[in-house]
Amino acid sequence: MIAFLTGTVLQKHPDRLIVDVGGVGYLVHVPLSTFYNIGEVSQSVALHIHTHVREDALQLFGFLTALEQELFERLTSVSGIGPKLALGVLSGIEAGELVGAIQRGDVVRLTRVPGIGKKTAERMVLELKDKLASHVAPLDPTPATAHDRLKDDLVSALQNLGYHRPPAEKAVDRVLAAAEGGTFEQALKSVLRELMR
Repeated sequence: MIAFLTGTVLQKHPDRLIVDVGGVGYLVHVPLSTFYNIGEVSQSVALHIHTHVREDALQLFGFLTALEQELFERLTSVSGIGPKLALGVLSGIEAGELVGAIQRGDVVRLTRVPGIGKKTAERMVLELKDKLASHVAPLDPTPATAHDRLKDDLVSALQNLGYHRPPAEKAVDRVLAAAEGGTFEQALKSVLRELMR
């Protein structure tokens, strides 16, 4: 299963990307939030990946944040919501607002998302309210800084590689404290070197 991709944006469309990873082009379906925030063609990108396997297809769904991936996976667990509709939901409402609407039971707000009717919205609230309360961290009213996003992405990548969260966080903190910025790839290499000491 593919859980994370780091590569170069080869092609960019509102609902999908082609990411070049070492000469192999991966077709990745993305929500609009990821499309707008990944930068331009030929720039590097790091995506959290959900691999969806069916009898007739293997599809990759990509997200810039672990929260969006978590929400996508929770949405597809709701009866009547498949990957395409889940992606549409994340394209139609910002992740934090979606969590808030589900936790408040705000069916009216959810039905304003294209493709979501009243019954589907009610099922989302019924099936996800408790799950989101325990699986999604409380929303911080202050927006995440680039440093915070980089830290979260690095820790997530390390967990996908099999490292436990506490040592991964400590190694990331040490590397980011010593480094003046840099790309995701450079920081990840430094953290991996730190963990191998």
